[in-house]
Amino acid sequence: MDGAHGTGMTGGDPGRPGASRREVLKGLAAVAAAPLVVSGPAARALAGTGTAAALREPGSLPFPGRPAGTDMIPRIEHIVVLMMENHSYDNKLGMLGRPGADGFTLGADGKPVETNPYPGGKKAQHAFRMPTTCQASRSPSQTWKASHTAYHGGRNDGFVAASGAVAMGYWERADQPFYYSLASTFPIADRYFCSVLGQTFPNRRYLMAATSLGMVNDDQVWDLAGYPKNGTIFDQLNRHGISWKDYWSTTPVTLLFPKLFTRDPANSLRLAKIGHFFSDAAAGKLPGFCIVEPDFGHTSEEDPQNVAAGEQFAARVINAVMTGPKWGSTLLIWTYDEHGGYYDHVPPPAAVPPDDIQPTGFLGGPRYDGFGRYGFRVPCAVVSPWARPGYVSHNIFDHTSILKLVETKWNLPALTRRDANANNMLDMLDFSRPAFAKPPVLAKPLVAVDSAALACDTTGPGTIPPPGSVTG
Repeated sequence: MDGAHGTGMTGGDPGRPGASRREVLKGLAAVAAAPLVVSGPAARALAGTGTAAALREPGSLPFPGRPAGTDMIPRIEHIVVLMMENHSYDNKLGMLGRPGADGFTLGADGKPVETNPYPGGKKAQHAFRMPTTCQASRSPSQTWKASHTAYHGGRNDGFVAASGAVAMGYWERADQPFYYSLASTFPIADRYFCSVLGQTFPNRRYLMAATSLGMVNDDQVWDLAGYPKNGTIFDQLNRHGISWKDYWSTTPVTLLFPKLFTRDPANSLRLAKIGHFFSDAAAGKLPGFCIVEPDFGHTSEEDPQNVAAGEQFAARVINAVMTGPKWGSTLLIWTYDEHGGYYDHVPPPAAVPPDDIQPTGFLGGPRYDGFGRYGFRVPCAVVSPWARPGYVSHNIFDHTSILKLVETKWNLPALTRRDANANNMLDMLDFSRPAFAKPPVLAKPLVAVDSAALACDTTGPGTIPPPGSVTG
């Protein structure tokens, strides 16, 4: 589990006038060369995994020799996070076929060979293309229990047992032309995992604070009263005068930490309805860091929503960034909060536990690996003029890698052990030249080219599983 190795900094500008590129590279090297020793639960969780127990601690700076708040990557002025909902890598990009990307293995018939057994082991459910772009209602499941049942000790053969046949469904290029165009053009990461084998709330907490404070399921509303020991990324941005906003459609994700607003009432001024994102992007007035929220009832892609509506929303957000006057200094990350219960063939590896807080609030169920393991893979692409064309990153990332990128840009202290030791995603960038100085024209979303794309909203998702997809 490497630290911030920064292979994409070849040509990055320094963070202050007169500093050389060599200084920046030297600073990145120092980050990788100066770990601190971790003991206790964090070290025990990593024992036997092949991961060194010498790790960086909360509060450590990416560039220890520079003041906190120093802008180390001035060519990027705006970092935008577009986090959709509830889909695994294989479910969305398994049929991408991009060279070097770890998707489905295809048989002679051009279909995935991946299967999962039904309980009892006499029948197997093959991966199948979803009949429509609509999803089944309340299925599959990504609860703490269901996710660990699907993981099954690293065999990844419990998805059908946890959620039924629908877990093996996927979409391909014809179903989501914009997404496949995006993932074929800009760099993607095929080892980007969600942060915890659990639901939306804990994973989105990791995006903001590099810990869920013990939360594993969305129904743990009683846990919302807590606040991270070292605060959130927003506290760090405020402390160093760096602008941020949460552009929300139905619910601001920042409300997962209500004390963010009671501790500093001014943070409520940093909430803006989604329409302001599009006007700010068009005017070149995006903040230094922002999260863009879909409508969680209609365009987030959570079941039973039509994923075509989510693709349309994402296309609008991404195109707004690419056509805005600040495209030349913007970086957008497209990803998903967790896998939604859908199949993925790559077992999530061990992870650095963020802190000593144990999983709580699920009626005494098993704790499994606690927070010492990532969740399943989710899609991830980096959209920027500085993005590396044709590149597939195989580095291990999770939501705290986004925090590590923000921390690396502004030299901010780590919040927990997880983000302190996360990879920073800079390998997906090349600052020696802007390969996408002129923004590419991506394919239109399905709803723009198929008038029947939303028909299943009334006719239903179709027959799941489709005939012929079960053997045995």
